[in-house]
Amino acid sequence: MLTSMKSKFDTLFNTQPEVAAFAPGRINLIGEHTDYNGGYVFPAAIELGTYGLASKRNDNKICLYSNNFESTGTIEFSLDELQFDTTHSWANYPKGMVKFLKESGYQIDSGFNILIEGNIPNGASLSSSASIEILMGWLLKALFNLEVERLELIELGRKVENQFIGVNSGIMDQFIVGMGRKDQAILLDTATLEYHYVPTEFGDYVISIMNTNKRRELAESKYNERLKECQSALALLQQELDVDALGHIDVTTFEKHAYLIEEDVLLRRARHAITENARVKEAYAALNRKDFIEFGRLLNASHASLKNDYEVTGIELDTLAETAQQVEGVLGARMTGAGFAGCAIALVHKDRIKDLEEEVTKIYKDKIGYEPSFYHVDIGDGVKYIKI
Repeated sequence: MLTSMKSKFDTLFNTQPEVAAFAPGRINLIGEHTDYNGGYVFPAAIELGTYGLASKRNDNKICLYSNNFESTGTIEFSLDELQFDTTHSWANYPKGMVKFLKESGYQIDSGFNILIEGNIPNGASLSSSASIEILMGWLLKALFNLEVERLELIELGRKVENQFIGVNSGIMDQFIVGMGRKDQAILLDTATLEYHYVPTEFGDYVISIMNTNKRRELAESKYNERLKECQSALALLQQELDVDALGHIDVTTFEKHAYLIEEDVLLRRARHAITENARVKEAYAALNRKDFIEFGRLLNASHASLKNDYEVTGIELDTLAETAQQVEGVLGARMTGAGFAGCAIALVHKDRIKDLEEEVTKIYKDKIGYEPSFYHVDIGDGVKYIKI
């Protein structure tokens, strides 16, 4: 890929790239919609992601090109014109990183050229946006010798998502893209950013990613609505509980105070956030003792909660996960990511991968009308430089 990208870079910008980097996508093993509720998440970086090449310019022009959106062509704007622009589509993610790096005092004193190419399926909920954000920060760090740490880039990436794009997401996606490690997942406390690496060793089982092939746009979904519902539920619980987030409430305490939430929808939203947070801790313990059956059970319970209490699955994700759960050799399956389409994951015996794909594809195509896609990818490193 890099060889063809270098050739394209030369054609586009009439110069050679000075720096190259790669930022991964991610899966979340368990812990969905807990990050913006101050809870735990359990993500891992994957060896699908976004490649980028960059060079400085002698003027103030920023030129961005994606091989994934060739029909869009080169998107150009000035270093002094960093406002959100709907016509700039995907380029708003890197633009936001430039804006917030400059506002943080980092010296980006000229324009630059960037070519990117990703192999994360578009709209698959495998965090292509965070991949682009952190990739951009990493390229600019080298290009302009910025003394910016990984954690600050992670926090700036979340700021782009929240304040520039308008999606009120948590920090999980940017954190795992920035901090991922090969063959390791991360147990992350999003309230404190304390984290632990955990080997992703599933014995004879592997994680299969199942793509609905239905596109999802977070900013256009009910993502922000769920955040507001959780905030409303929290405010009701705070009448008697001295807590700052739903993730700070254990299941027993919630059950004792659930009467404070009279509206059924708000009660179910809070119940998911709190029970899902507990499942993450249980899954971490199960993986440490290599209890893959219990880990699979928790995956199933997570999907049921996301379907019934949080209502972020839909017929496509439900068909994938619930069909997979019935396949011999599958210990558990659930949606991963924000929901509303995207992907699900299944913990499947290595000898039953073909059975999983065949059985799920048949039922999914009969019900939905088209086929899903499957990926079996390794757990990889976080953002890194690569040789040109």
